Amino acid sequence: MKTARKPPAALLLASASPRRSALLKQLGFPFRVARVRATEVAPAHLSPAEVAMINAFRKARAAVGRYPDRIVLGADTVVSLGTVVLGKPADRKEAEQMLARLQGRTHQVITGVCLMHGRARRQKLFAVNTAVTFRRLTREQIREYLSRIEPCDKAGGYAIQEGGERIVRGIRGSFTNVVGLPVERLRDELVNW
Repeated sequence: MKTARKPPAALLLASASPRRSALLKQLGFPFRVARVRATEVAPAHLSPAEVAMINAFRKARAAVGRYPDRIVLGADTVVSLGTVVLGKPADRKEAEQMLARLQGRTHQVITGVCLMHGRARRQKLFAVNTAVTFRRLTREQIREYLSRIEPCDKAGGYAIQEGGERIVRGIRGSFTNVVGLPVERLRDELVNW
């Protein structure tokens, strides 16, 4: 992966996600991590992309007050099947139900991203969508897959980078978006910040 032409000054990732940190490191931007507390919401009247963006905004806003001189990066990933948003499962049973709904079908993985700088009063908000098609799966295959990962911290109850070839037939769009950060679009936004 190419590094950016000019790294932004003082980038702060408002997320404790090790997946997002690893993806951001691949871009070559220097950054620090801030753990933030922002309640994720999913109002029924919003589209899945709007849900992802509002949650990304809430995470960035939770950090920007403490770090007004940094570019804060907030991100949120949702899985949607039609207009139904599948969040993080509460337990393995709910993860199994989610994968049973997704098996043999194409769904959307949407990551909302918010870049915010408090002192400069700048903000950029966008969402990236990737279509993911699952293989047809039996209950036993779903259970076997779930025995290999921790599904409860992942939207839709799965991780494409952790044995995803067992359940995913193909994708259209950004692979890193499905992991949790659309690095191609993010690189462009940061370089042009």
